[in-house]
Amino acid sequence: MPAKPSFDSLPLRKDGPHGNAWGLFGDKDECGMLNLLTPEKTAKAAAEIRDGVRVSTDWPLNRMSRPCFGRAPFEHNIKNKAPRAVNDDTLTFNTQSSSQWDGFRHYAYQKEKLWFNGKTLDDILSTTVNGTQAWVERGGIVGRGVLLDYAAWADAKNIEIKAFETNSITVSTLKEVASSQGTTFEEGDILFIRTGWTRAYDKLSDDECKTLADYKTPPAIGIESSEETLRWLWDQSFAAVAGDHPSMEAWPCQNQDFWLHEWLLAGWGMPIGELFDLEQLSQECQKRSRWSFFFSSMPLKVPGGVASPPNGVAIF
Repeated sequence: MPAKPSFDSLPLRKDGPHGNAWGLFGDKDECGMLNLLTPEKTAKAAAEIRDGVRVSTDWPLNRMSRPCFGRAPFEHNIKNKAPRAVNDDTLTFNTQSSSQWDGFRHYAYQKEKLWFNGKTLDDILSTTVNGTQAWVERGGIVGRGVLLDYAAWADAKNIEIKAFETNSITVSTLKEVASSQGTTFEEGDILFIRTGWTRAYDKLSDDECKTLADYKTPPAIGIESSEETLRWLWDQSFAAVAGDHPSMEAWPCQNQDFWLHEWLLAGWGMPIGELFDLEQLSQECQKRSRWSFFFSSMPLKVPGGVASPPNGVAIF
């Protein structure tokens, strides 16, 4: 494992875009910060399993009848193979229409049009490089998960959560949430942030869901797009970050110099999870007064996959 450089030493490839960590794990690397999930880290994370309670972190694939960002809705067709009493089914869906990991083929540096480790659009369209299959072949996203329950913290302080407005959660607030939980971090942790977005969505009427979907860029709560946020994420050495909201960062992005999608996906190779269902996870954490757990996610093994449902489970 190479020594991790400081945030101030970025970009590593000096002729590349701002903030890149290209080459940190080799020029042919396709897993980025998931390389921090070593067998030793995963074995240590198994100590988080104490009572065996298991919690899914996936929203139903059909939860959004009108997904955000103009994405196609989920379709499920069952075919009966009469005269036999046998059924097959067919699924048609956008991999980012419900709970999802954004992969390294999803979002490029927008000005340079370069994906993780300097890959071009031609590389993306003509090979399987940076596809989600690389994560699966390495063993998936498996290690110690940590929840920062911003929504529970805000509720306790009677802070109104405006889930469908562009509200940025700062690093200082995340640190305060962690302190209130007694939560500390370790290298290779998989970070989850619960903002309360899916909870708020579940309370919307059908008409309100349609109105939200009609936004070209739907406003949403998220973490702040700032140098402070990026520095904190880098210094904590997270393997991946995920939340219950549509875009991880507050949307629309408020500071495009520090666009988290550019820096994390194209720059560092840090998977971004969105629209995770963290409601039951929050309840189980609060029951135990413990916000760490064993986490396992095995994305779809699609050669050249851009994104994937997480198939995630937290185990206490």
